[in-house]
Amino acid sequence: MAGAMADRDTLQKVIIGLLAVAAILAGYSTAVTLTTYAKLTGNQILRFSGKTDISNVDVSKSTSTAMSMLLVFPELKSARSELEIANAIIPSGTPEYADKIPISYDDPVNSLNYLYRSYSKLKEELKKDPEKWNRYLNLATKPVGISCEFCCGVGPVGITPTGELRCGCQHNPALQALTMALIKDTDYSDAEILREVLRWKALFFPKPMVALAAQVAGKDPSEISALPGMVGGC
Repeated sequence: MAGAMADRDTLQKVIIGLLAVAAILAGYSTAVTLTTYAKLTGNQILRFSGKTDISNVDVSKSTSTAMSMLLVFPELKSARSELEIANAIIPSGTPEYADKIPISYDDPVNSLNYLYRSYSKLKEELKKDPEKWNRYLNLATKPVGISCEFCCGVGPVGITPTGELRCGCQHNPALQALTMALIKDTDYSDAEILREVLRWKALFFPKPMVALAAQVAGKDPSEISALPGMVGGC
């Protein structure tokens, strides 16, 4: 009996170990895929400067993620290749707000986990400031793309009119947490916040976001094939 219990304990430890290795490899696989994409094109992708001034852009009239992308990524209007399209929406390096929100474009999996864990606390803090909370609701309850639409099919709006999550997968709370954190800790305009959220959405859903950007740019999205469909767990 004792031997059987020991065998079960050993088996459980082996399973836990294998799951841990699988999780590590999943993150590694994502990084390798993105790096391989850059090598296949013969260029460095993930190098978007983000210097285009969109502070005065009105995003309140957006009716879809595609329209939002056209508004906050004006570079797409002149994009002529898959590389230019990807460069317009997929960032790299360290965000300028990383001192307040410790996340990195180069580490989307751990950044996703951090934002996901931060959601409840950020929501509680933001609700204490009615002006900022209402600003969040006004932005995130419109169909501008602040959602996990490529993961769970909720469409471009990820919260209810009262601010409750419409989907509890990691991506949706993470994107909502980022939106709240940018409202709370930066002086970004709504357009600048939306651009940043869509950048992270492109990191979390590279292939569908680049495909959508290709449509916005008037290109054939069926040619987008070298990027993973989703980064991180659902």
